[in-house]
Amino acid sequence: MVKEKRPPEKFGNLIRSDFWFYDGNIVIVAGCAAFKVHRGQLERHSEVFSDLFSLPQPQEQELIDGCSCVELQDPPSDVLYFLGALYDGLYFKKQRSTDFPAIAAVLRLSSKYLVEHLRQRCLHRLDKDWPTTLSGWDLRERRSTDENGRYVPRDHCAHPILVIELALSMNLPAMLPAALYDLSRYGPSKIMSGTTLPFTSFDRMLKELTGVQVTTEKPVKLSRDLLCRTLRGREATQRYMAGFIARHLHCRAPAAECLHRNEKENPSRPCHESFYFIMLNILRSVGGIACGRDADPLYTLSQATEMLTRTDFSDGQRQCGLKLCQPCKNDFAEAAAKAREEVWTLLPQWFGFVESDNNDSLLDLD
Repeated sequence: MVKEKRPPEKFGNLIRSDFWFYDGNIVIVAGCAAFKVHRGQLERHSEVFSDLFSLPQPQEQELIDGCSCVELQDPPSDVLYFLGALYDGLYFKKQRSTDFPAIAAVLRLSSKYLVEHLRQRCLHRLDKDWPTTLSGWDLRERRSTDENGRYVPRDHCAHPILVIELALSMNLPAMLPAALYDLSRYGPSKIMSGTTLPFTSFDRMLKELTGVQVTTEKPVKLSRDLLCRTLRGREATQRYMAGFIARHLHCRAPAAECLHRNEKENPSRPCHESFYFIMLNILRSVGGIACGRDADPLYTLSQATEMLTRTDFSDGQRQCGLKLCQPCKNDFAEAAAKAREEVWTLLPQWFGFVESDNNDSLLDLD
């Protein structure tokens, strides 16, 4: 990590970054960028830097702006975000997908240089976007719906392919089920097309200082293995909903305490008709007609539950609610709630990260 002496002209083309303090006493070089910062600030937060700076330096070490220099084998964009977090803190006023480049960069370097408080802050934020609990997922989904009722997850959370890559590189398997589930809700062609790398603060700085526009159109796609896992998981979610419909809606028996069970003609008819209406509506999601939310059993099941209390249906003459009796409503709501819990529990298995015999070992990704 310590730079060996090299010809002075090698430093001639370095870009002085936004972190260039007149009273700085150490220069960090990363790629094409240089950062004149304070040795004590880095040592205060990182034992790794403290040990690094304590190493003996060559007697004729090359100086930059009168300071010793240390060359890091890290991307300059990561170093820029990392230094920003060390000097200014890492704060997120609102959850935005544009925060992800900073979160990923700071997580990588805070893990590498053992800056635990920054690492924990990054992990805490990632857990909000890619939770390990169903309640956390539901909260994330509510945050991803704007005031007009539009579902805009990419405004708040990064593209799941970027998150999957980060989770694998940083050995964070707990994030993978949520990220792969999110990705599986895209259509197959969109899953295969991948995404592109986001624009970073370093790209912006480089353009301001040099006028050079850095292209950010580099595609990021899943490996063949992960692509197969995603598509198989998508198929599993749709099979589960087909099974739920068969078990809990098609020709569903009314609750034992159904208030309409003693009617002489067509006992429990209002409840039977209501269950049939619910079934037709959630089939739209299973079949992919509900654009953007097909292959999403967690959403479909919550929508089915919400239908029990809605009053904006029409009977041909006026708006009304379903004619389900309360015991049948309670019975179906309980079945849907249990199904949502089961879906969340099954995600690791569906996406191939847990053996089908329910042991908890992660599968090989090679």
